[in-house]
Amino acid sequence: MSGFETKRPTAPEAEAILGEYFPVLDHGFVSLVDYMGTDESIEHAARVSYGYGTRKRNLTRGLIRYLRRHLHTTPTEMVELKFHCCMPMFVARQWIRHRTANVNEYSGRYSLMPMLFYTPSEEQLQTQSKKNNQGRSGNTVTPEQYAEVKRRFDEIRSASASAYEWMTENEIARELARIDLPLSTYTQWYWKIDLHNLLHFLTLRVDPHAQWEIQEYGRVMAGMLKRVAPLTYEAWIDYDVCGARMSRMELASLQKLVQTKDDGLAGRDASLSNDELAELGLSKRELAELLGKLAPRGVPDFELDLSTAKPATFFQETFADAVPKIDKTPE
Repeated sequence: MSGFETKRPTAPEAEAILGEYFPVLDHGFVSLVDYMGTDESIEHAARVSYGYGTRKRNLTRGLIRYLRRHLHTTPTEMVELKFHCCMPMFVARQWIRHRTANVNEYSGRYSLMPMLFYTPSEEQLQTQSKKNNQGRSGNTVTPEQYAEVKRRFDEIRSASASAYEWMTENEIARELARIDLPLSTYTQWYWKIDLHNLLHFLTLRVDPHAQWEIQEYGRVMAGMLKRVAPLTYEAWIDYDVCGARMSRMELASLQKLVQTKDDGLAGRDASLSNDELAELGLSKRELAELLGKLAPRGVPDFELDLSTAKPATFFQETFADAVPKIDKTPE
C-alpha cells in the first residue's frame, strides 16, 4: 500500500543495513535479514506492570544497564534478530552447539553443494599451542610450510570435488555423494535468535579464546546488534565483554588491597605475595586468570564497515558458479 507506515518499533541504523551482505573469511557472509524490537521493546517488557509513556533516552539507558548488571534477562528475550549466514562447516559445527536459536540450513540432500572451500591466510596458519589443547600458538608457520599445507589442502579438495561431481553427474544420491566433502566446505543457514541468547553467543564467540574464524562472524554480528539495540550493546560491552566475574577468593584478595569508605574507595598500603594469594585458595591457574582480569584492556568497537557490504546477488552468483554443472545430455 502506497504511503504505508509501520507501527512496529524500528531502528533507523538497522533499517539501513537490512538485506546487505557483509563478507566474512574468503567466501562467507553475514546478513541481517530481519529483526523484531529495539531497546525500547526491552523497556516496555520490563515495565509491563507499570505501563509506559514517552521516556527520556537516559532513563531507558539506566534501566537497560540495571537489567544487564543484575542479570534480569527476561525482557531481552522480547527482541529477536534473524541472520542469513554462510560459513565453513567446521565453523557451523561450533556454532550449532548454541542450541538456543531457530536454524534452517542449506540441504546437501536436496541441493548440489557449491565447491567453495575455506583456506586460512598465511597469518592465520599457525602451529599448535602448547598451553591450550584446542587453540593455535600465535606463531605462524614458515612460508615453505604454508606452501606445502596449501598444496595438500588443494590436493584433498580437488579429489573430493572431483568425486562429488562424478557421483552427482552419474545420479548417485546427493545425500551419499556429499559424505566425503571436507569440513572446509561452505554451508549456509538462516539463524533466528532472541537477544538474550544472542548476547550469550556473542560473549563467547568474540572472546579472544574462541577460534579466530568464528570470532570473525561474531564481530560482524555484534556490529549489527549495535544498530538494532545500541543501549543494550553498550551495556553488553561494559558488563560482559570488558567486565569479569569474581570468585570468592578473588574478591577476598581485592578486599585486602582496597577498603571502602563512606565517600568511596581507598587503597591500603599493602601488597600480596603469591604465597598469600595461595592461602586464600587461589591456584596458580586461578591467580593467572585473576591477573588477566585486572590487566588493562581496550574497549572493542564492532562498528560495521559499510563500504564492504555486498548485494545479495553478489553471493548468489558466486555460489551458483561454484555448483557442479551436471550434463544431462543423453549419450
